[in-house]
Amino acid sequence: MPKIRRQNLPLGLFNHLLDRISERQISANQLEEFANWLDTEPDVPEGRWFRKFSGMCVCGQGDLVKTFLIEGQIPTGTEIK
Repeated sequence: MPKIRRQNLPLGLFNHLLDRISERQISANQLEEFANWLDTEPDVPEGRWFRKFSGMCVCGQGDLVKTFLIEGQIPTGTEIK
C-alpha cells in the first residue's frame, strides 16, 4: 500500500488543493488535524480513498490527495478509519 506523497506534487494539483481550501473555507484547525494524520504516514489504497475529519473530508487516489470536501458533499472510494 502506498504512503501519501507530501512532496513534488504536480503544480496543477497543488493549485487545485489550495483553491479548494480557500473556496470551501477549510480552517487552520482542520488543516492541523489533517497534518497530524499525515505525520503518522498512513497507508492508503491504490484506488480512490477518503478520510473524514471534523467538518471536512480529504479525498485521494493512490499516493495523491485529490481534493477537500465539506459536510454535505459525498466522497467516493474506500473509507480510511
